[in-house]
Amino acid sequence: MAVAKLTNVSKVYGEGSLIVKALDQLNLEVNKEDYLAVMGASGSGKSTAMNILGCLDRPSHGSYELNGQAIEGLDDDSLADLRNQELGFVFQQFHLLPEASALENVMLPMIYAGVPIAERTQKAQIALKRVGLADRIKNRPNQLSGGQQQRVAIARAIINQPALLLADEPTGALDSKTTEDVLNLFDELHKQGITIVLVTHEDDVAKRAKKIARFKDGKVVELENK
Repeated sequence: MAVAKLTNVSKVYGEGSLIVKALDQLNLEVNKEDYLAVMGASGSGKSTAMNILGCLDRPSHGSYELNGQAIEGLDDDSLADLRNQELGFVFQQFHLLPEASALENVMLPMIYAGVPIAERTQKAQIALKRVGLADRIKNRPNQLSGGQQQRVAIARAIINQPALLLADEPTGALDSKTTEDVLNLFDELHKQGITIVLVTHEDDVAKRAKKIARFKDGKVVELENK
């Protein structure tokens, strides 16, 4: 079953002689419980594709279905609701609120979803335990290592049980030992049934995935099943 499906998706920026085609009739399907790594040189279209998968941008042409919902025609508020309900995001730079505790950072998506405080507190505690940070719930980001901050970000990303977890260079700011720890966590989450798409330029990181999509000139030029 397709969780995310891009069909003949093109993304064009600029006008006239300044047109840049970031995606060129891209077709990509992410199925339930996939673990897909997306690779490609700078300018290959992988980041644009990630933005569209994450409902952070819209195709110029073509269609995108997320968990059976076509995004064409959705207004910005509906798109934001869909993003909060169906997607989890992990970024290279963590994007944690500096004055908030680990627990408060993890609770953020549930605040936007209108979850009562008692329920969101309990769920956030469970999520932090799931990523190995049960003893760090009161710590602020500056009291955590880089790897611990990324674990908080991962807990925040999975708190609403998203249909799709999107990770954009999630180990880019980490040392090799911490990278291994975070990748082990992604492996564990995948075994638990979470569907993951991970953008990376590192072969060692991509090898942890079950599929690798290689981008060039706005298209997938190779799809490797492992």
